[in-house]
Amino acid sequence: MPREARLLLPNACYHVATRGIRQKEVFAQDADYNTFLAILLNYKRKYDFKLYAWCLMLNHVHLLIESELLPNVMHGINMKYAQYFLGKYNLVGHLWQNRYKSYVIQKDQYMINCITYIEMNPVRAGLVARPEDYLWNSYRTRVLGHGRLDLLDIFYDVLLAGGQV
Repeated sequence: MPREARLLLPNACYHVATRGIRQKEVFAQDADYNTFLAILLNYKRKYDFKLYAWCLMLNHVHLLIESELLPNVMHGINMKYAQYFLGKYNLVGHLWQNRYKSYVIQKDQYMINCITYIEMNPVRAGLVARPEDYLWNSYRTRVLGHGRLDLLDIFYDVLLAGGQV
């Protein structure tokens, strides 16, 4: 049975989630997180997409991306990182469970709520008490100006309009 085509809209934002197969770890060391972020930056430059939030958890990833080329972006990122991880740890098979999930996010207050949801993942999981204590999300960059400034795009239009575009 063929897969359903993804809903792709012009100028749309997507909450993207991808999970390790059988919910297994996809990050084992700090170097793995850093490699994923480097791959993400490489594809951000290649496809010129906007990235409004990210959170890399032990066994899954959340991204908030604006791109009309989402399938190309995610295929490239997931394939490149899987090659790295499987090669580094001498593993065979699949790294990711199924296809990534993507949800269209309106550029309004819901987008701000989605950014908060993504960045609060490590708090909800009990890994840290505050989102700024987690190194692998966009919170420290977005709020404190620390970390991966080269990755993050700030959605000023929403913030300045009080949540309405």
